[in-house]
This record gives sequence, structure tokens and C-alpha cells, in this order.
Amino acid sequence: MYNIDLSGQVALITGSSRGIGAAIAKQLAAAGASVGINYRSNADAADRVIDQIRAAGGEALRVPGDVSDENAAEAVVKTTADRLGRLDILVNNAGITRDRLLMRMNAADWDEVLTVNLRGTFLPTRFAIPLMVRQRYGRVVNVSSVVGLSGNPGQANYAASKAGQIGLAKAIAREVASRNVTVNAVAPGFIEVDDGGGMTGELNEEQRSQVLSRVPAGRFGSAEDVATAVLYLVSPAASYITGQTITIDGGMTA
Repeated sequence: MYNIDLSGQVALITGSSRGIGAAIAKQLAAAGASVGINYRSNADAADRVIDQIRAAGGEALRVPGDVSDENAAEAVVKTTADRLGRLDILVNNAGITRDRLLMRMNAADWDEVLTVNLRGTFLPTRFAIPLMVRQRYGRVVNVSSVVGLSGNPGQANYAASKAGQIGLAKAIAREVASRNVTVNAVAPGFIEVDDGGGMTGELNEEQRSQVLSRVPAGRFGSAEDVATAVLYLVSPAASYITGQTITIDGGMTA
């Protein structure tokens, strides 16, 4: 654990019942933050994360809701702030993929990914920012992807949504910087997570070897690698960093 103290702060992490979101929630809780664990449907997985945080001495709150729905997103933010006393940190992590080549991609594939990934980032941020502005302190981090920077065949919808998260962070950062609120993005590359998700989840051995040959670090990243970067960005130490995108890809896009 890194020497960052978030005691007394409250964080909401969307899509945090598993994978990268769960790793972020655990790291922020280990640093002293009380965390809201948001999920859309997997209550059992969310409860496991909460149990792990509480077993380690942290405080966690279950906050169900589809953050791409306006009323639900407002309720998720309000419940977190009301039950835990305030809201200092928002990590927009909820996301899905519906991969296929553009010629085979239908409008439903496009709409669902843009709705969950981009609208599901805009709405929680829209409801969290007024709370942060009023208290003159806040940290927002969007979990984007290197695909939003470089593109990837078969992921036009996902790439567009992840590029949108980066642009959204840059725009909002300019709006709220004077209120001591920072807004940044992280762009993970090929990350392995315990539940088999992430960008490595569906790769066969040949594909894994091909991908690794493009990563100067010579390994896939872990969910904890992403969580550590987020932990730094939400800490007081990163108070002069806003509107930026940090790539976490072992040098792949350097």
C-alpha cells in the first residue's frame, strides 16, 4: 500500500463489483476512504467486494443502479453522499463492449455501448460536480482505454465511447479547476483481471504472444496497476493535475 491518506473522504466507483472497478474500490478503501460500490445487476459480486473491504477494516456501501439512466444516476450519487456524509471522489468505471467490424455493427450495438460507457460517465459526473463545487474540493477520474487514443479494429463503438470520456474530462476540467476540483482520465492497455475480463479476456495463446510483443514492459498489466494510478490522481498530491490522460499500458502507445 502506498503512503496516501484518504481518511475522511468518500468515493463512489461506478461498475465496481468486479475487475478494475473492484480493485480501485479496494485501494481507495485501504487508503482510508469510505467507498460506494455501484453495480447494475451483480449484487453477489458487489457484496463480495464489500465484505473484503470491511474485513480489511474499511467502510463500504452498496449503491445499486444503472448510471446510464438519469434518475438512477442521480439516486446513486445522492445515496452515496447522504449515507456516507459527503462525496469527494468519483471514478467513472462502468462500461461494456459489443465488438464487431463496422460493416457488421448495427445501431443497437452502437447505441448500447455509447449509452453505458459515455452517457454512464456524463450523468454521475453531472450530479457529483455540484456537490464538489460547493465544498470546493473534488476528484473525478474517467476510466477510459488506450483504444480511445489509438483505435482498434472491431471496436469502433467502444473506441468512440472511450475517446468521448477523454474529451469529456478535458472539457469539465476547464469548467471546475478554479473550485479545486480536478477531472482526469486513465487509459489502460491490456489488463488481466481475476474474473477473466479486461482486454486480455478473450485472447488465445497466439494472440497473447502477438500482443505481448507490442508491449515494451513484456507483460500484461493488472487491475492493481490501474488502481494505483487512480489512487494517485484522487490524492491531494495530484492537486495540480487536471484535464490529463494517463496511459497504463507498459509503454505500448509510447
